[in-house]
Amino acid sequence: MSLNLNYQPEVVVVTENLSREDWLNYRRLGIGGSDCAAIMGVSPFCTKRDLYYDKIGVKPVMDEEESNWVAKEVGHRLEDLVAEIFSKKTGLRVFPVRKMFRHPLYPFMLADVDFFIEFPDGTYGILECKTTNYNCQDKWADNTVPVNYEYQGRHYMATMNINKVYFACLYGNNEDEFIIRYMERDLEVEEDMIAEEEFFWLENIKKRVEPEYTEKPSLVLESIRKHFGPADKDADKVILSRSHLIDLKKYMDLKAEKAKLESEAKKLDERMKEAYLGIVEELGVSCTGILRDGSTEYVVTYNPAYRTGIDKSNLERLKIHHPDVYDDFVTTTESRRFAVKKKGAA
Repeated sequence: MSLNLNYQPEVVVVTENLSREDWLNYRRLGIGGSDCAAIMGVSPFCTKRDLYYDKIGVKPVMDEEESNWVAKEVGHRLEDLVAEIFSKKTGLRVFPVRKMFRHPLYPFMLADVDFFIEFPDGTYGILECKTTNYNCQDKWADNTVPVNYEYQGRHYMATMNINKVYFACLYGNNEDEFIIRYMERDLEVEEDMIAEEEFFWLENIKKRVEPEYTEKPSLVLESIRKHFGPADKDADKVILSRSHLIDLKKYMDLKAEKAKLESEAKKLDERMKEAYLGIVEELGVSCTGILRDGSTEYVVTYNPAYRTGIDKSNLERLKIHHPDVYDDFVTTTESRRFAVKKKGAA
């Protein structure tokens, strides 16, 4: 593929007065910037299979949109504020264009950009507005951009034929707790990205072929859970394909290896406790001790940890004696445990 850079993006629809449902339907006409990370296998939230189902209109059995609606709403509502802080810090004019665009040469590529930037020389860039919290700011460390956002920015640059993108991220409650990152267009990366998107659109979406799971196991297990739904203890047993025999043996070998390592870890834990028994005795009820060895000072802490909870028997009593309270405050979540038992001759 040799990229043709002589193009202008086309307008798909004006988004200003679109309902959310209509906006989602337009998004299903192609691949958006936030979809790109899943196609490239670097999304922390979504597998390629999840994206495939969304594009063909298959809703998950367990739709958990409501569980993270606050985080999404906060990010959406603070976009204007993040853009305002960016403009104040940089002196650059930023402005929204409430339109959905598409690439004229690769019409499956869509772009719904947060804001555009006007530079003093008359050229334009893209501004992506993000929010995060103190615990996640390290993902932006060393002047980097989280890889899923990086591909979002590269997708937008390709679709809009723009060479610069800024990321602005607010992680606190004042303008000093603010991250600005800059990224230029890289045509080699863009060429690979477009090829992956084109394959996904033509070979998976258009031909209705489910993509293989290639992501991290935890993300894949969550995807399977969402699309199959909760466990059914009354469901019939499944006769598994013999192709899984190697996987089962591998699982059992790894489980045995893990058990051995855990046994060694427990022994080490006991030896560590043995090493500090005398220190704890000397501390008594105190939570802090200091030992000086020349210019070196060791600060020892032995702090309590408290956990408030309700045990199973009291939970049953609550259900019997105060069912209204139980129903209002007790929630049940499901997790599934994988296990293998080997029966018969070795």
